[in-house]
Amino acid sequence: MKKSTTRYHRFDEGTPTINFEWEESDDKAQASQPSQRLNADDELGKGLAFISFGSGSSGNCAYIGTAQSGVLIDAGVDPQGVFDELRRNGIARDAVKGVVLTHDHQDHVRYVYKIVRDYNKQARVYCTMRLMNGMLRRHNISRRVKDYQVPIWLETPFKLCGMEFTAFETSHDGTDNMGFSITMGSQHFVVATDMGVITPRAEHYMQQAHYLMIECNYDQHMLDTGLYPEFLKARVRGPKGHLDNEVAAQFVEQHYHDKLKWIFLCHLSNDNNTPQLALTTMRKALEHRGLTVGDASNAPDQRTRDVQLYALPRYEASPFFIL
Repeated sequence: MKKSTTRYHRFDEGTPTINFEWEESDDKAQASQPSQRLNADDELGKGLAFISFGSGSSGNCAYIGTAQSGVLIDAGVDPQGVFDELRRNGIARDAVKGVVLTHDHQDHVRYVYKIVRDYNKQARVYCTMRLMNGMLRRHNISRRVKDYQVPIWLETPFKLCGMEFTAFETSHDGTDNMGFSITMGSQHFVVATDMGVITPRAEHYMQQAHYLMIECNYDQHMLDTGLYPEFLKARVRGPKGHLDNEVAAQFVEQHYHDKLKWIFLCHLSNDNNTPQLALTTMRKALEHRGLTVGDASNAPDQRTRDVQLYALPRYEASPFFIL
């Protein structure tokens, strides 16, 4: 049986950090060997592991951590597929210690209670009280999910599975909306999805990323000429809507630094974008900075590029990346 302990630490600035530590289980499930790896010379567990199980309005969920432990970012994808994919990549069910939620829209939260109820009762749900209350108000989710909640606060770091998470506010039309700055050792992964504009606080964290998961939701021309009704087009374009390809690309071009090695494009619209459009727009911006851009294939001629670029699939799992 796992037990959680809570400790409090402080940064030099005096910001409290909450540390959630877990004792190892004696009955860890057997898992198969990884089926996909980005860096063939790396061993699973030595680097930051990342896999997306779906990214878009139909459902969002990703895993970040190591082979031994990690967390799910959002819970909008059927957990049977999530845990099957983890097992195929050498990660046991009980390695998932929690779910962190970015906001309370259905495509990010619909399976959160099922995960903690049916797949790992030791896992916890990390979100703000406002997000939890908004989720229960908006959706038909059992109130028992509150029994699994560990409250978090914006810009108050907490530690979990050897990683430090800091939630930061984003501009979207959920009840409480946030991205996550995630560090493990010297590695820095930033999740920035579902936002109409890049706010100063989001910019602060995003520009520090070594690995950036950034929304590229729509192409402006496709949205303008598409079949969405005008009220929905206005919602998508609005400051609490979604991010367009050009805005995301301009941000990365402006804030690129030599430690930014990976860019994952997320939450692409099925109706108002294509992976090729999003990749081309971001690639052109990076090349305008004079950078060489890899295609994430790990082909010999791609490995030495300045930055790797990959569009997360909408409806299926990505490759298993060790960063």
